[in-house]
Amino acid sequence: MSSSLSVYLLDVAAARALVGSRDDQLFEVLRARFADSLARDDDYHGDEIEKGAPTAEAALRAVIHGGPFSEDRNHAFQYGYAYERLCSFSGAFLPNDCFTPHRGDWLSVVDQGLGALGITAVSVESFSHGGPPDPVPYSFTPGCGEWPPDRVAQALEQYGAARGADAGSGPASPREPEAVRAVEQCLDWMRRAKALPGFGIVGFRY
Repeated sequence: MSSSLSVYLLDVAAARALVGSRDDQLFEVLRARFADSLARDDDYHGDEIEKGAPTAEAALRAVIHGGPFSEDRNHAFQYGYAYERLCSFSGAFLPNDCFTPHRGDWLSVVDQGLGALGITAVSVESFSHGGPPDPVPYSFTPGCGEWPPDRVAQALEQYGAARGADAGSGPASPREPEAVRAVEQCLDWMRRAKALPGFGIVGFRY
């Protein structure tokens, strides 16, 4: 079974602040913007909704209002998708063809490639194992993680330091062509973020 990533360039703190903002005007804008997507998700998750999971619209409202959330952990996925809609609305979708689709331990392989270039401040695998900001409940799918601005800056500094090291003592580059391309895509994400004060990366794994 394959997985995918959706990656967004955005003001991480501003996106987090939307959770629990109780901004009804924002909710109405998002409900209109994502009307077709909300309906498709309700159709796709119809069986779970019949078992008590919130509709996509109800989940979006709960995330914006900071609750109430279902106590059933099996329903938490709807809130993860709702937070992704907030990030989609407030950010820009980034190219991610190196990660969509992917299989097995590909994210770990790319992290090894980053590490080979001296980059340890960020991890693409964090998009798989993290969760949305509190108080949004955690769900395994979608996974969610973020690279805040300070970690992005640190990662690029690590990369620059490794490039400046002597060839004999510097980190080895990843050897797999696919991993090289994926690492380059990650570097492109980080460079775009660093060019915008306060911006970072939020990623979702499905």
